Amino acid sequence: MTRSAPSPPGARLAAVLRELKGRTGLSLAQLADATTFSKSSWQRYLNGGSLPPRSAVVELCRLAGELADRPLALLDIARTDRTSHETERATTEPPLPPGSPAGEGTGSPPEPPPPATAPADTTASGTTPTDPAPADSAPAHPTPFPHRRTTVLTALASLLALALGALVLLHLPPPRREQARPAPTPAASTTGPLCRHRSCQDKDPLTTRCGAGPQTLAEHETATGAWVQIRYNPVCGASWARMWGAALGDRVEFRAGGADGRVHGARVTNRTEADTYVHTLMSVVDLRTSLQACFVPAAGGPEECFGAVAGVTTAGTAP
Repeated sequence: MTRSAPSPPGARLAAVLRELKGRTGLSLAQLADATTFSKSSWQRYLNGGSLPPRSAVVELCRLAGELADRPLALLDIARTDRTSHETERATTEPPLPPGSPAGEGTGSPPEPPPPATAPADTTASGTTPTDPAPADSAPAHPTPFPHRRTTVLTALASLLALALGALVLLHLPPPRREQARPAPTPAASTTGPLCRHRSCQDKDPLTTRCGAGPQTLAEHETATGAWVQIRYNPVCGASWARMWGAALGDRVEFRAGGADGRVHGARVTNRTEADTYVHTLMSVVDLRTSLQACFVPAAGGPEECFGAVAGVTTAGTAP
């Protein structure tokens, strides 16, 4: 079966993953040895054959010495695109007519009927059937003793094989894994956020590492097809907004604390940002603080705003 080409978001993600692999200097075998994923899995991820799990992206970024926030955002975009296409296919498939079997129309041949039960050797009156039995066939009523003896011997042989297999496994030496070439692992990537609460005000969520593993409180798809999310990191005590799938000149604005709150904004200024995402600076928030994000299209038209509450997740997708 011919493998379908990856979607444009999936192809962009695969290109970024290949670039990160190139920075590690590792071969596919060495990459599999240095991570928890196999060589064949990495081959699919790097070729765009399948979307990787988030942990695979994080491990590759760790080996390449890069922050994982931007590749993870590309993964979110690719997953959203795949989900939307699957939903469209599901809604356009015609339903099966009532009473039709589940396998009808799939091209699978019907299962043949089971063979008829062979007649007994003799009838109730003791007469012999028309077709004679083969000369070497077993008697109609074999002696039960040999059958029981064979069953007992088979069971004993199976138990003996299991016991020997268990002993062999217990005494096998541990597998020796080939030592991979040490990859650069920055110590800073294993630390937590670089700011807390008030010190996070007006800071970038990427440079402060607050963008690592935040919560998505709410999200909104705009009329132009762009996506806007309200993000929140409880460890940092800060929130911000990010936008992807937008056009050049589109803008996202974020406000925390109601009408009197300070507004942070971000605009798409180049093709790289249009292909990935842009995000605002952070605002320090407390639990139950009201949050609002607005999309301002460059082509004109009304703003599209939606809200959330700090600490309360209402988004339909995983953070």
